[in-house]
Amino acid sequence: MMYEDRPLVQALENFQKQRPTSFHVPGHKHGALSGLPEVLQDALSYDVTELTGLDDLHEPTEAILKAEEKLSKLYGSIRSFFLVNGSTVGNLAMLYATADKDDIVLVQRNAHKSVFHAIELIGAQAVFLTPEWDEQTQTAGGVSVATVKAAFREYTDIKAAIFTSPTYYGMVNMELKEIISVCHAYDVPVLVDEAHGAHFVVNKSFPDHALDLGADIVVQSAHKTLPAMTMASFLHIRSKLVQPEQVAHFLHMLQSSSPSYLLMASLDDARYYADTYKEADYAYFQIYRLQLLRGLRSIPTIEVMEVDDALKLIVRVEGYTGFELQEALEQQGIYPELADLYQVLLVLPLVKVGHVALSVDLESKFKCAVDTLRMSKASARRQILHLPAMPVSAVAYKTAQLREMKSEWVAIVDAKNRVAAESVVPYPPGIPLLCAGERALEEHVRQLQNLLDAGSRFQGALDHQTKQIKVVIE
Repeated sequence: MMYEDRPLVQALENFQKQRPTSFHVPGHKHGALSGLPEVLQDALSYDVTELTGLDDLHEPTEAILKAEEKLSKLYGSIRSFFLVNGSTVGNLAMLYATADKDDIVLVQRNAHKSVFHAIELIGAQAVFLTPEWDEQTQTAGGVSVATVKAAFREYTDIKAAIFTSPTYYGMVNMELKEIISVCHAYDVPVLVDEAHGAHFVVNKSFPDHALDLGADIVVQSAHKTLPAMTMASFLHIRSKLVQPEQVAHFLHMLQSSSPSYLLMASLDDARYYADTYKEADYAYFQIYRLQLLRGLRSIPTIEVMEVDDALKLIVRVEGYTGFELQEALEQQGIYPELADLYQVLLVLPLVKVGHVALSVDLESKFKCAVDTLRMSKASARRQILHLPAMPVSAVAYKTAQLREMKSEWVAIVDAKNRVAAESVVPYPPGIPLLCAGERALEEHVRQLQNLLDAGSRFQGALDHQTKQIKVVIE
């Protein structure tokens, strides 16, 4: 098979046709020494290293360069990069390229934890922008223009601003273009975590992607909605404020020096998939989606919500938490992306013409799950307060100060007005409820209690068994 429009995939295919003998890393020797299942061993023949004809991710001149140039052309960037350490490394690199120690960085309060990790590593000062609350989905949405303007009135030396759009739940910030204009008026570069929006480019019916709205740097998880392998992501630059060389410098330091060719090949293939997505494919996807919607909505007690991104659907069953619905669905072999107090989130496949999207009777499995669920006692739907009332806020103590302070464990019910010693992160979606150094408000305490009672999983300084949180001693 020929892969002329997938330069790296074609280079790997040409390499394998030579039936090469491995006296190089990795040590599995094209899978020959691997004890993995046979189907995985076969894939390992493409898990190679920087050999002649296969190029070098960190100094690309051949196949990888051509693949990244095709990616850049698709998204309309000055330069685009393959990322093999997930969108996390993209968030780290773009913040390292735009901020230094003690610099003020505007950050959307519901940003991914990797954004806060980047700010901590740099030693920058985060100024939190509280997003608007979306009543329909009961989730945090995007930041308003008014909040961004308020931040610029309060802080005069802002070095960068980072926003998340779309959210994990598929909500797009409709004010993002105006927000970018406000930031650019102050010569502040705008960085957008568009992890869940890599597919927006395939059809005009999807929302505009952030680069077209004027963002300086955009990071996308190609593995979330395009057919790339887990960890495979993109980074795009189109900016007068940030030079691609700055970002490339930090990617060189932060990405693995032994990048996976399987991941990079899947990025090349995902770009090709998006590049060749036709109107007929989108029409086929819409047919599939509408059939799924009709099937789900035919089941009594199921509520299905559509959001800005057509690839996302939210499903609820009145009287039960999303965690309970998730468990019932998993018993039927259906695995949602995530669950929360209210609902489960489904990420649909971006199918093309001819793809068999559903190989099982989903409607019947959903009905069985709901029937099983309703045999159990309904949960009391817990009221969860929205978000802290302050549109613009900052941490009480920076990371460097926290390192010098002692800490203790206290009951969550007693945590109001105490400062979190470490971040507390419900996972998924990986968005910190409390950041290290942030003072807990009553809203934080109530949300923590609600999420724990409902069975949410956490990362960070929170003990599920004792229902305690780690706070600093002031």
